[in-house]
Amino acid sequence: MTEGSPEIAAMSFEDALRALEEIVRKLESGEVPLDMSITLYERGEALRKHCQTRLDAAQARIERIVAGPSGEAIATQPFDPDTGR
Repeated sequence: MTEGSPEIAAMSFEDALRALEEIVRKLESGEVPLDMSITLYERGEALRKHCQTRLDAAQARIERIVAGPSGEAIATQPFDPDTGR
């Protein structure tokens, strides 16, 4: 979009989220011309997808705590996105 703005694929989740929040602020202000609003919206959608992909990857790495009969944690297992466990 502008020179100096990093490629979305190389952005961390936090950087992409900050960039998305800035785009939302600009669009909500109503002071951006129509053509720029469309460009901002397109970049915002790409940032949203990137953030969702990063969140999905993080969720897949979450370890699920397996409780024993007494309810205490006895082990961990990798999160299985197919079963949700």
